[in-house]
Amino acid sequence: MTERVPVLRIGDVLLVSIQVDLEDQTVLDLQEDLAEQIVARAARGVVIDITAVEIVDSFVGRMLATIASISRLLDAETVVVGMRPAVAITLVELGLSLGGVRTALDLEKGLALLRRSATGAEQP
Repeated sequence: MTERVPVLRIGDVLLVSIQVDLEDQTVLDLQEDLAEQIVARAARGVVIDITAVEIVDSFVGRMLATIASISRLLDAETVVVGMRPAVAITLVELGLSLGGVRTALDLEKGLALLRRSATGAEQP
């Protein structure tokens, strides 16, 4: 049985801090759990903290984009925070741009980005 990634709530934002190895089944479980939590808690935003993630493969990269797409369909914006330079380089080398996924350097900046978006104060 795979380990589940916890989904925590901070106001109207869900926080996912990935602290485990991202096996394919773990990512699929996270996708399902997160979609259910967005609806159940009427979340307006999702922050996925990948600070502890050292490597990604193409499946995990595509699933981050898929999670963001699902969240958008459920009226929640997704921000990925804490991406390491090696992870960013790997995603680019794999040809994965994570279209539609917003990023921020850390959790504080990610939450601020969601707050600005919610108030309509986001700048280009």
